[in-house]
Amino acid sequence: MTPPEGVLGLESGMQALRATPADRVHQELGRVAGARTLPAWIRSLAEGDARAFGKLIGALHAYHQAAIEPYWPHIQAQIEADRAVRGRALLDGGADALLSSLPPMMSWRAPVLECDYPVDRDLHLNGRGLLLLPSFFCRRTPVAFQNPELTPVLVYPARHMSESAPAVPHAPRSLGKLVGHTRSAVLGSIGGGCTTSELARRVGVSAASASQHAGVLREAGLVLTLRNGSAVMHTLTPLGAALLRGGHRGTQLCPKDRSARVQSSIPERSTPATMLQSPGG
Repeated sequence: MTPPEGVLGLESGMQALRATPADRVHQELGRVAGARTLPAWIRSLAEGDARAFGKLIGALHAYHQAAIEPYWPHIQAQIEADRAVRGRALLDGGADALLSSLPPMMSWRAPVLECDYPVDRDLHLNGRGLLLLPSFFCRRTPVAFQNPELTPVLVYPARHMSESAPAVPHAPRSLGKLVGHTRSAVLGSIGGGCTTSELARRVGVSAASASQHAGVLREAGLVLTLRNGSAVMHTLTPLGAALLRGGHRGTQLCPKDRSARVQSSIPERSTPATMLQSPGG
């Protein structure tokens, strides 16, 4: 019960969840339950009870409002930073480099992607593409759909910054440091993500100066920086992007999880203890 329409936003995901066929709900809840007896309200879901679905969707809305919405700018910034790192790897070295750049609990040994996983499992793509989905809430190990007939999706832990999420503050005092053409140029030049050396070339300053300006912007909550090997990748936070648009922090209207579709052309072969197999060429 993880509808792909969820990438279009919360409401699209809720509508798709409500429209899930009763037989599929029954089948998936049966997988979760195993030999256990389901509570009455879950059995009502499995039977397609509209009122039970209404209560579930109401609870999900309430949880989102209380636990996710206040921290969405921070969550989105982490996801966008991870996507920038993966996108750069894909542009620089193709699918091999992208798969090799994934977090340490995932190891790419062509044509097999081996992952730490709670159970011993093989998932063969059989020519299908693989949807990589970074998740702020996924920890320790990646997660794949239990049903092998569904579109192959691998949800993996997004790289987290060491500092804690801000508790929805007002504009920080360090935002007052954002004065002058050079720093504005640095903010505008980061775009979809760049390294410090690339940023320096774009703005026409030294690498040390670019790093210093990026640090001030990071302190102000406008830029997020992730280390990628020997380099660092700078990306805009939602607040930084809104500032460039002349808006404010509240201009983020429709949160979206974005993902990258990867398809390798390396021939498939059988390998033990694998979770994901690259598609055939």
